[in-house]
Amino acid sequence: MGIGGCIGLIAVGAILTFATDWHMAGVNLDLVGLIMMAVGIIGVAAYVSIFRRRRVVEPMPVIEERDRHYPHI
Repeated sequence: MGIGGCIGLIAVGAILTFATDWHMAGVNLDLVGLIMMAVGIIGVAAYVSIFRRRRVVEPMPVIEERDRHYPHI
């Protein structure tokens, strides 16, 4: 799941929790929304930590060049 999916989960969860007043028999939509927001936040945190590890910049190796005029050196 990418960063967009995680943000989508957070948004849908927030809408279910704070912006609706629907009632379904046997389903607590406020709790479902909170769970979706929690999963989205955990997903964003995991994605950011993995992305940060991938972006580690390693120093370039030093390549020594010999002088072209004196190839025997």
